[in-house]
Amino acid sequence: MAGQRRQEKWLQPDRDGKESGCGRAAGNGDGRQMTPYFEFTNPTKLCSGKGAVDNLAYELQILGVQHPMILSDAVLEKIGTLRVVLQALGDRKIGRIFTDIPRDSSVEVVNRIAQEYRDYGCDGIVALGGGSVLDTAKGVRLLIGQGSDNLLDLMGCECLPQGEHIPFLAIPTTAGTGSEATAVAVIRNTERNIKMEYISQQLMPDVAILDARMTQTLPPRITASTGMDTLCHAIEAYSCMQKNPLSDAYAVAAIELVRGNLMKAVCCGRSRKARLAMANASFLAGAAFSNSMVGVVHAVGHALGGVCHIAHGDAMNILLPAGMIFNRKVCREEYAGLLLYLAGPEVYVQTPKEKRADRAITEVLRLRRRLHQLTGLPLTLKEAGVDPAKFPEVAGVALNDGAVIVNPRQVTYESVIRILEMCYGE
Repeated sequence: MAGQRRQEKWLQPDRDGKESGCGRAAGNGDGRQMTPYFEFTNPTKLCSGKGAVDNLAYELQILGVQHPMILSDAVLEKIGTLRVVLQALGDRKIGRIFTDIPRDSSVEVVNRIAQEYRDYGCDGIVALGGGSVLDTAKGVRLLIGQGSDNLLDLMGCECLPQGEHIPFLAIPTTAGTGSEATAVAVIRNTERNIKMEYISQQLMPDVAILDARMTQTLPPRITASTGMDTLCHAIEAYSCMQKNPLSDAYAVAAIELVRGNLMKAVCCGRSRKARLAMANASFLAGAAFSNSMVGVVHAVGHALGGVCHIAHGDAMNILLPAGMIFNRKVCREEYAGLLLYLAGPEVYVQTPKEKRADRAITEVLRLRRRLHQLTGLPLTLKEAGVDPAKFPEVAGVALNDGAVIVNPRQVTYESVIRILEMCYGE
């Protein structure tokens, strides 16, 4: 009964009869026209499957890398995941191994690593880790390629000319960020207490290697959080203003993989089949949103990460239903279509057309509750330790995030506050 009451709380209309959320609708709410022009790029070579990491030495040879810099973190070094990658290199000489990368990487860390890359005579980058490690590698690649010493000098990097090509191989150890397939890097500016987004095709890895062995050690709690990050990427990619037929195909494929494998990965972490499926889902969702972009959920989530230091996957899990409800007024058609991939064909067929969008949101709410029961993944900002006194600052930062530009419904200060209030407690 408690779950039913929470569901009613999320899906009920506002008192004035309008749906929850504030802001001006883009369009008339009866479905949006596909953009008449779009671009899609996915140049990263994908190596996915059993023993994929064992191809690392060959891929480096193809790229002409003789002295790679290996980027990872202390945890992966301690538990032996890094050792598996080093063994795959065989007798290849390594230029430098750097594992002092924090959970939220920063401009200072990127600048320091880039200097060591030069000092040690490295000629390529292999990044093993989660989103922070991969985004750090992207920042280093950008600095080296542009011949710069400070990442802050390269803000607005999508406007930069093509620099020197620095070979870059990404090996993700989480199935969530999709960073191995994106032209996006999120790096912390510690002076301004914000997370900055860098967007450029120059950030795309040459090769992404997906190997179930790399994610098998993830605890259930992190598996759940990163899995919801993947789902959020796919749903926002499918509904934002730059959606296109190719990004849609990648997005729905990712959602279907999440539906069939996230719970298995959480409950049976050693299942290589489920782990690999989630890794593939993360890559697909990353490729989707890298081309179509995301929306209000990510804008607010980035702001919460910068201001309140909440983990990104946790923020996506908490915010996703509220973001969907905010956009529902103009995304009913898209959300109705997603029900097929979120719940399967039987539920889709049995649900009346006019109720499919709401049912899609209900399926997201149901998945969140199951993950909360199994892993303790927070459902509210209160559970995540966010101080509501920070809401005005979070809203101000969110409005300056590039994701609000392509959100299907106009995002205002008041609408962000409303979303935060909806997500604070149930």
